[in-house]
Amino acid sequence: MKRGFYTIMSAQFFSSLADNALFVAAVELIRISGGAEWQRAALVPMFALFYVVLAPFVGAFADSRPKGEVMFISNAIKVIGCLMMLFGTHPLLSYAIVGLGAAAYSPAKYGILTELLPSSQLVKANGWIEGLTIASIILGVLVGGQLVGPFASEYLLSFDLPFIDTGIDTAPESTILVLIVFYGLAAWFNTRIPKTGVAMRELPKNLAALLPDFWGCNTKLWKDRLGQISLSTTTLFWGVSGNLRYIVLAWSAAALGYSTTQASSLVGVVAIGTAVGAVVASLRMKLHQATLVMPLGIAMGILVMGMNFIDNVWVAAPFLILLGALGGFLVVPMNALLQHRGHNLMGAGRSIAVQNFNEQACILLLGGLYSFSTGMGMSAFGAITAFGFVVASFMWLIKRWHDRNLREHSEEVNRLLDVAKNDNHHG
Repeated sequence: MKRGFYTIMSAQFFSSLADNALFVAAVELIRISGGAEWQRAALVPMFALFYVVLAPFVGAFADSRPKGEVMFISNAIKVIGCLMMLFGTHPLLSYAIVGLGAAAYSPAKYGILTELLPSSQLVKANGWIEGLTIASIILGVLVGGQLVGPFASEYLLSFDLPFIDTGIDTAPESTILVLIVFYGLAAWFNTRIPKTGVAMRELPKNLAALLPDFWGCNTKLWKDRLGQISLSTTTLFWGVSGNLRYIVLAWSAAALGYSTTQASSLVGVVAIGTAVGAVVASLRMKLHQATLVMPLGIAMGILVMGMNFIDNVWVAAPFLILLGALGGFLVVPMNALLQHRGHNLMGAGRSIAVQNFNEQACILLLGGLYSFSTGMGMSAFGAITAFGFVVASFMWLIKRWHDRNLREHSEEVNRLLDVAKNDNHHG
């Protein structure tokens, strides 16, 4: 691998770690300031907001200037979100601004790989990036949990600057200050990313011109007999995973009486399970077998409902590892099938933009549903039951949809699966 690849990896690691630690700090900030439960749940959809709103434009923005520069600007926006949170802006609005930075970061992060590396190294590079992202999620949630905990926060708050009142008096505020350093470190790595020499594409004068192309790509993927199944499955998976971070925090407090610090370690446990499932799937599954994993999605929904019957951490930890592992095993082959269809239909960059849009829209929708349920007075247990039921039902419907495609369009579906099979052998 080229040296520039490791610089990209370092920048991605610190930026993603800070995003996930900041989520824990924001949850705790709302909790200690007396904010309602629904506000804490709403952090997840607020982060997804700009991913959805700006989906047609961020890809074009990433292509209009050097990718390292785009990633630097994105991290700067995240720092602004942190500073807003420190200086009294509501955490929901501040976290949405951090989400704006993340939305701009995503296409640059994946786009630069195709510019920097030969196609023979892309699968390996994507594997490294995904593995590192999962590691940064686990570490980020754990670091965030520890920093807002009594031991670390007491140490951080004991620092005093002579003659200056920083106004930082709480554990979440001291955590946010540390995370600004992480974003700063990521930004420094961004400045070290080499120029690839690829020609920049100018942003169109009229940004609205990007909309028809984006919607055309979206429609194309949803009309493809395999694209629609893989897109709906990965969309549902990321909708669930995005919100599971908060659901596990809420459930740990209600069922186990855990603090934010203790609960954050259980979120890390789910991510460990996801990593294990993803590795096993990458070793065992072939591209043309991807649709066989759909029953695991139904099982995931049922397992989420099963969380309500657990009140012991020794049962909870292996249970959450299993939940994460099912998700990891489900998403890897489906993601590969989706990228394969997207690449064949419209090219990788546009396909990633469409995928991001759908997945983040699902996080927004499911997160909104969960926040609304808790806002209407539903307990954490009731909301978890509803959430699990929605997931299992939708996954069952997607499976029925695929079965109908196999019955009514068998020739077309089998032809597409043969293409996937041949590509898998040649790849």
